[in-house]
Amino acid sequence: MSKLTDPGMHDCIQACWTCRDICQATLYNYCMEQGGHHAEPAHVRLMADCIQICQTSADFMTRNSELHEAVCAVCAEVCEACGESCSLFDDDQMKACAKACNDCAAICREMSQTRGDRADSERPGARPS
Repeated sequence: MSKLTDPGMHDCIQACWTCRDICQATLYNYCMEQGGHHAEPAHVRLMADCIQICQTSADFMTRNSELHEAVCAVCAEVCEACGESCSLFDDDQMKACAKACNDCAAICREMSQTRGDRADSERPGARPS
């Protein structure tokens, strides 16, 4: 089965795009308008990081990069942090953003662990025997 037709990879790509879209809309159309704690530099940077890593992770998987598992591991870490930051706010928009981040973190973490399923000779940069 091609990785692009693998339902697990397809679901992970979709979760990344969903998280990216929700974070981007929340950051630029909600947080920046709310101001105050919603627009604090650390929170804005974290949301921007989440937007970027979700796009990057989806791109790596879409082009079937041999390094997508490593990028998914980083994506999971960033999404987890962004989800925690968004969950500190007590409003529906931020809760929806936190949920998208946490959902993406979970599926990216699963995708990152597929790396252990490959033989050493199949790893990127491995020399043929």
